[in-house]
Amino acid sequence: MMNIILIAVAVILLTIGLVWLVDKFIPNKLRPVLMIALIALIAFLGYQTFNSIYEPIKFNKVKQKRYAAVIEKMIDVRDSQLAHRQVTGTFAPNFENLIKFIDTAEFTITQRRVETVLDEEATKLYGGVETFKDITVIDTLGTVPVKDSLFKKSNRYKTMMEIPSIEGAKIEMKSGFIGEEGKPKIPVFEAKILKNVILADQDKDLVAQENEVVSVDGVNGNAIKVGSLDQVNTSGNWPKTYGDSE
Repeated sequence: MMNIILIAVAVILLTIGLVWLVDKFIPNKLRPVLMIALIALIAFLGYQTFNSIYEPIKFNKVKQKRYAAVIEKMIDVRDSQLAHRQVTGTFAPNFENLIKFIDTAEFTITQRRVETVLDEEATKLYGGVETFKDITVIDTLGTVPVKDSLFKKSNRYKTMMEIPSIEGAKIEMKSGFIGEEGKPKIPVFEAKILKNVILADQDKDLVAQENEVVSVDGVNGNAIKVGSLDQVNTSGNWPKTYGDSE
């Protein structure tokens, strides 16, 4: 914003200076020609100033629209991977496996209830005086397809890796395990797409600035991503202004 202000001030000062020079030193015969040239110069500088202000505004509109579309995809990826872990205990290694899982897998529906039963050990300990305890019983009520639970009648999960605004652009995804040696390994996954890919057709300087963003209101870093291969984390790196990041 400071650069834009400086450019605007410079254009105003230059215009005033040129008008003064023409009025002060240029003969009357040459003034019409110079005034036409001056008007052309002012128009050019005005156009450049307008572009310097409008281009970032246009860039931000394109960026926000594309980021919102990508984040919707990322949320579907995250929800699908969390369902995969709930059912199988691990995250899917690629989209082919994840889509196949959604098409075929089912959630088990359970119900917890507390039941009071005779505590035989305590009863013996107290000389036959009946003693009771509460236990939690889990009843299996049935199953429901993962597809219906997550996506209802939509088939959007089959293209959740594709970015509609950029032809051929796709989200990259990996999964793995982390943990200390000798201890149970913890499953992790990460899905991401670089900002350079999302904004491939935009001004390179503005994209470079976007890659350096560090802000509570922005998508930090050079990519939009969810999850991590280095730590236990299934959150996205976008702010809540774009949607739920948890």
